[in-house]
Amino acid sequence: MGKVRFYGLMAALTGSLVSGLAVPGRAEERSPLTPLKKVGTEQRLEVPLLKGDLGGSRLADQATVSHFRDRPRPATTVKEWMAQIEAATVQVTSVSLNRTDTGLEIVLQTAEGKPLQVDATKFRTEGSSLIADIPNAVLALPNAPGFSAANPTPDIATLGVTQQDANTIRVSVAGTGKLPTSEVTLKVGELAYSLNPEVDEPDEEIVVTGQQNGYRVPNATTATKTDTPLRDIPASIQVIPRRILEDQKTTRVQEALENVSGVRKRDNFGGSNAGGYNIRGFDQAGNFRNGFSDNDSYSSVDTANIDRIEVLKGPASVLFGQAEPGGIVNIVTKQPLSTPYYSAEFNVGNYAFYRPSFDISGPLTDDGSVLYRLNVAYQNSESFRDFNFTERVFVAPVITWNISDRTSLTFDLEYLNNDYLYDRGLPSIGDRPAPIPISRFIGLPESVYNDSNLRVGYRLEHEFSQDWQLRNAFSFVSGRLTGDSASGGRALVDNQFAPIFIDRQEFTRKIYTLQTELVGKFKTGSIVHQPLIGVELRRNTWEYTGFGAADSILLDIFNPNYDVDLPAISDEAYFYTTRRDTLGIYLQDQITFADNLKVLVGGRFDTFQRKQTELGETTGEESLSAFNPRVGIVYQPIQPISLYASYTQSFQPDRFFGRSATNEPFKPTRGTQYEVGIKADISEKLSATLAAYQITKTNVVTADPNDPDLSVQVGEQRSRGIELDIGGEILPGLNIIASYTYTDAITSKDNRVVVGNRINNVPEHAASLWTTYELQSGDLKGLGFGLGLYYVGDRYADLENTSIMPSYFRTDFAIYYKRDNWRLGLNIRNLFNETYYETSQSRNIIYPGAPFTVIGSFSIQF
Repeated sequence: MGKVRFYGLMAALTGSLVSGLAVPGRAEERSPLTPLKKVGTEQRLEVPLLKGDLGGSRLADQATVSHFRDRPRPATTVKEWMAQIEAATVQVTSVSLNRTDTGLEIVLQTAEGKPLQVDATKFRTEGSSLIADIPNAVLALPNAPGFSAANPTPDIATLGVTQQDANTIRVSVAGTGKLPTSEVTLKVGELAYSLNPEVDEPDEEIVVTGQQNGYRVPNATTATKTDTPLRDIPASIQVIPRRILEDQKTTRVQEALENVSGVRKRDNFGGSNAGGYNIRGFDQAGNFRNGFSDNDSYSSVDTANIDRIEVLKGPASVLFGQAEPGGIVNIVTKQPLSTPYYSAEFNVGNYAFYRPSFDISGPLTDDGSVLYRLNVAYQNSESFRDFNFTERVFVAPVITWNISDRTSLTFDLEYLNNDYLYDRGLPSIGDRPAPIPISRFIGLPESVYNDSNLRVGYRLEHEFSQDWQLRNAFSFVSGRLTGDSASGGRALVDNQFAPIFIDRQEFTRKIYTLQTELVGKFKTGSIVHQPLIGVELRRNTWEYTGFGAADSILLDIFNPNYDVDLPAISDEAYFYTTRRDTLGIYLQDQITFADNLKVLVGGRFDTFQRKQTELGETTGEESLSAFNPRVGIVYQPIQPISLYASYTQSFQPDRFFGRSATNEPFKPTRGTQYEVGIKADISEKLSATLAAYQITKTNVVTADPNDPDLSVQVGEQRSRGIELDIGGEILPGLNIIASYTYTDAITSKDNRVVVGNRINNVPEHAASLWTTYELQSGDLKGLGFGLGLYYVGDRYADLENTSIMPSYFRTDFAIYYKRDNWRLGLNIRNLFNETYYETSQSRNIIYPGAPFTVIGSFSIQF
């Protein structure tokens, strides 16, 4: 696509998005609150909360009414109107926090003691946050444009006082996974207002516990390693909250990411719940977990303890080190709660699927200083694929010790054991997947694998002051994958017979990571800086042992005979180990020049050493280094709109040693991205992001034209595209997450692949829509429906572009009913039984999608 067409389409989509801002947003209101009688040990006056009450003065008690001519004359010109607005605006010059016996007091002080217009009937909740908007007020703090505090109490994650628009101050208090249970009070002058909702309505409390978040997540940590509003980040970052996983009954991370633009399944590693992702046209192996690398496409992932999934698009090496340029997937796990919480769920479906799980949390000590959380799940199922099965056990405990108001220590552990059939999908015949049933297994039933993983870590956080925090964290990952492989994946013989090779394999991996970060805030004149300084030490080791059989078996894919004698496996093993040690030092500064102008700059220097041995002999050893910069800018012409642009780079060394004809080690691949975009808060509960980007990946290894047994590092791949994501609540009870993707990803330089070929597994067009509606009142209150529509265009199964996976349109459906503390639901995936192919590893390894699938679920919470 030419530049005119590319940027023309970008302009058209931008215009459509901006015009959509005319849709009015609706904020959910609460019934009037009871005036606060007691805060901690201090006695308060009962003051009537009157709508329009100016600073709490009792308008209803006035004995006389002003004469008409004594009232202020209305403005008759724009100049007079602006002067009256300016005169009515009150400056808030100080914000402070006071801890009480039962919670927290937020104190606002104004210039000359002027009263604020506080209407407590407009206080509300959004997900796990308490929100209070104060009109006709501006922040005029001496050292910062706003006020924020992290973990002021154990059940409050963040507290902020910010300028919402030109004349409105917002006070927001975000709980740790649920609404704060501490009593939160807003003190203005002599008056005190409670931000907490009334607690004598059990229906409201149960809804908050069971549905922790909506579809819109306003903040994320992955892009900056600080809790930053998405609208202030000069990058495209999408968040899948727990609510979507629950509504879709998703047990695979890859399925959840179908809701995000520009993200596709990469492959499926033999039918396991592993594999990786293709983001913006480039493969990314494995995930990050709470900011730590889990860099492996072999290991399974369970969703039981996932709080949310954050997808940062584009090169991420500045904060996360070695990574592909398309982006990363960071899984954020559930954390302990300060109040008791107990949840159990049982799912059952076709293909003999069943999955019980439970999630419990609360304090371990009387003073609440030690908290715990435990997630456990068991899954057993067959499959639409012949002989295929999965049996999985997952356990994930977490303990947090709040040592003091400023220091906390968290320990977490995960254990997963997964048994499954190693299944490499279907081959191609001609330029399409072979015309055989999608259920057919191309291999032998003896092809069984076991995948076990252990993750252990800690996180220590200490606040030196309100503005400076030190974080130290450690992660250890140990994984083992072993089994007998008797599967296909090779080119067919005579377009009929699949060679089945028999071997026994064992992969083991260990990842040790230590991170230390200092986060702060200071001012230089009127400019606010939020620096991040970090050091990361990481050691990755991989070991592989393989035993192979001398002979293969030919399996007729049209009339397979699985009852065959297996050839003997050789006693001679192939064995190699690879170790990589990395030291990364990174700096970042989030700079606020004005309330509507923000700049992000950063850089990271990595040095790493690699060593590889084969059969006990050292076959490679080298030292490399790389520097990666990032710079971005955000401009907000009006409050709901953010315009941004960014430039960033990435690097990724090969896991295995590759060398040129001159025996020189290959350099890491490098990625460079330019991106522009627009973010819009269409309403307080609905947001959208529109982005356009171009990524170039260089140092790609390709065949040596002078020697087919050697390689040279002259290849290049280029991806450019447009992405649109929308998420949130349109109306009360009506939630949506939708996306559109245009991707032009090609090979731009190569000696083997034809220049201009499309990168495999990347459709030119893709779109998704998932929406739910829940009745808000009446006898059927709690009854909800969900509808999912997913379109994926044609994709090539291989870089050579010899086999095509046809486009498909899949429809999903859900119906559920919530009552009190329980939920009963039914989810249908592929409602119309569409035959389609999800992803591929090559033209001879193509994975079909599941046909009509039903999951029934029942959950209960206490």
